[in-house]
Amino acid sequence: MAKSRFRYNPDSLSYEKISPGFKQRFIQFLTYFAATLVIAVIYNVIFLSVFDSPKEKALRRENNEMTLQYQILNKRFDQVSFVLKDMQQRDDNIYRTIFEAEPIPNSIRKAGFGGVNRYADLEGYNNSNLVIETTKKLDIITKEVYVQSKSYDELIKLAMNKEEMLASIPAIQPISNKNLRRVASGWGYRIHPIYKVKKFHYGMDFTAPVGTEIYATGDGVIYVEKSSKRGYGNEIIIDHGFGYKTLYGHMSKFNVKQGQHVKRGEVIGYVGNTGLSTGPHLHYEVILNNKKVNPVNYYFNDLTPAEYDKMLEIASNAGQTFD
Repeated sequence: MAKSRFRYNPDSLSYEKISPGFKQRFIQFLTYFAATLVIAVIYNVIFLSVFDSPKEKALRRENNEMTLQYQILNKRFDQVSFVLKDMQQRDDNIYRTIFEAEPIPNSIRKAGFGGVNRYADLEGYNNSNLVIETTKKLDIITKEVYVQSKSYDELIKLAMNKEEMLASIPAIQPISNKNLRRVASGWGYRIHPIYKVKKFHYGMDFTAPVGTEIYATGDGVIYVEKSSKRGYGNEIIIDHGFGYKTLYGHMSKFNVKQGQHVKRGEVIGYVGNTGLSTGPHLHYEVILNNKKVNPVNYYFNDLTPAEYDKMLEIASNAGQTFD
């Protein structure tokens, strides 16, 4: 309680109480108010420096929850990536191998997102880096899942055509070859019968009398039928589909026409000695995706394991070819 002030009045010979004027009272009010305000500010600063405000507590709690959710999300990304990688390996090394399809190149599976910055609208925020990195991971996984789904679509079609594919793949010898006595020359470098130099032989030669039946080694369509006095002479190429073709050379005559559908085991012509040949025989080739491959690997419907081993031994003879 403020002390009262008095002043001595000589006229009345007494002390009179001094009442402050409006100005003084106003100044006193401002002084008290300013002092209170300063104390309040100091108190607030000290309090906030030691304790979090309710808003700060809420934000801190929210940040902690976001950090936890981000960690959980990253673990889920890692789990999905692991499962997807396993699916890709199975796809390339098992499923596509079974159906004799080429593996999907990594350049397609891991294709990036070039060109325009896809994440420009996510920049400029406090957590932009976090959001952009998470979005990139999601985009990459989404792209890989899309590629994998397309691969499975292709495998479904291959599975539906599996019976047709098995009938079309070259799987027997092109002539009757009991006891494997008609294998004359195989795949690899051999002495050319005319030029007498080593030259790569892209097929197999089967010796047989002129007129011996020649069989289609798989279902297909007669793709080429031509006669010539050079090269393979009278020649037939069958397109089996699924990337396979077979070539039959030095024939004496044809039993089919170009564009005709043939079945495995059907007689397409007869052994001859036409073209650049030094004796009656059949020159036989297997072509996969426009690349010549070793025919010895395509007699699995004809040979037992023991016969296959014997065929390999005979075909590896590095002697002279017939063409």
